[in-house]
Amino acid sequence: MSLRVYNSLSRAVEDFQPLVPGQVGMYVCGMTIYDLCHMGHLRMMMAFDVVYRWLKASGFQVTYVRNITDIDDKIIKRALERGIPIRQLTEEMTEAMYEDFAKVGVERPTHEPRATQYVPQMLSLIERLEAKGLAYRADNGDVNYAVRKFGGYGKLSGKSLDDLRAGERIAVDGAKHDPLDFVLWKAAKPDEPADAKWDGAYGAGRPGWHIECSAMSCAVLGEQFDIHGGGQDLQFPHHENEIAQSQGAGYPFARYWLHNGFLNIDGEKMSKSLGNFFTIRDVLAKFDGETLRFFMLRTHYRRPFNFSDSHLEDARVALTRLYTTLDAVPPAAVQIDWTQGPAADFKAAMDEDFGTPGALAVLFDLANEVNRDRSPVQAGLLKALGAVLGILQGDPRAYLQGGGSADEAAWIEERIAARAAAKAARDFAGADAIRAELTAQGVTLKDGPTGTTWVKS
Repeated sequence: MSLRVYNSLSRAVEDFQPLVPGQVGMYVCGMTIYDLCHMGHLRMMMAFDVVYRWLKASGFQVTYVRNITDIDDKIIKRALERGIPIRQLTEEMTEAMYEDFAKVGVERPTHEPRATQYVPQMLSLIERLEAKGLAYRADNGDVNYAVRKFGGYGKLSGKSLDDLRAGERIAVDGAKHDPLDFVLWKAAKPDEPADAKWDGAYGAGRPGWHIECSAMSCAVLGEQFDIHGGGQDLQFPHHENEIAQSQGAGYPFARYWLHNGFLNIDGEKMSKSLGNFFTIRDVLAKFDGETLRFFMLRTHYRRPFNFSDSHLEDARVALTRLYTTLDAVPPAAVQIDWTQGPAADFKAAMDEDFGTPGALAVLFDLANEVNRDRSPVQAGLLKALGAVLGILQGDPRAYLQGGGSADEAAWIEERIAARAAAKAARDFAGADAIRAELTAQGVTLKDGPTGTTWVKS
């Protein structure tokens, strides 16, 4: 079967047919970098990391563009609070973002344009919209988009103009002709720092949030491209406004719109006010990155994702089962044949709108087969399929031993040696006492013909 994707624009699962056979252009809205990334950000990044990986595994040449918003009200406010230049803040937060995503195996995109690098393209697009009668200069110096003059507004969110309300980032003020109108260019305020202003045809100022993605996606991928992605929270108003800007300017724009589901914490929306807000670093302080990645793969990208420590612990136990198989049966190097057996089942799951839960089920069935037949070739297939999802590439023994400190490992090895000495001296009570001591520390021993190995439970 061929790849099918759920298109938010048509509200249906469709056969995926790229504009250019064998090539895919994909744009995903990235981070506004004023603080550390949180778990909601990772939810989105993981969703489209899977999309990117599967497109490549399917043989497509993928140009993946993920922008960075490095000028924004929140960025200006945070830089002023810290008393540092905007560029210093954004560089610091960008590096922190890279570090956090790398620990969870999120791959870098092909291109990562920054908003501040594309201000001329944004100004050019605004001028084009003004010439078409879709943008107007407001009394306060801003330039706004006239929403009611674009006939297709609301087609992505599925709401009529009268039902729509101004989104979270749209300020409703007297300078707008309509509350739904949104800002394309923000006039500079006297108290704003110099590094938050650009000169242009509309005077000193900076771009609005929505215009960034329209300008950058078309500049890098062209006036029409295959996939535009982001979180459900971006569907309105951000993505709706992108369509209005780009198609209003005469660009066909994106063909398939993909949106990942929301992240909840123990069934409730993550919120600082509720005290259930977690950065990626908060979670990585308690769980390793691969466990966190595996945990997120267990939920389909479009479904709501429920986060909790208990679910993470369950994921750790499940991933341990797969690594235990690879530890017991060293994998052979294999080339995946997508037409046969477990690989074909894996492909069928992923081809149905990137169905990672079904793909993981194939991995567990394959692990059961390896445990039964002890086949290095099948173990190699297990590892190779895991690589497509970004898991099972570490040393099995290192994962099973919990990534503890060198001192802890040395102590465990010393106790194992002491147990072996006790058994050699026929002090079986002493050997049992050492095993019990290790068990109490979460260490499970496995005696075999070549000696004793251990894992952490």
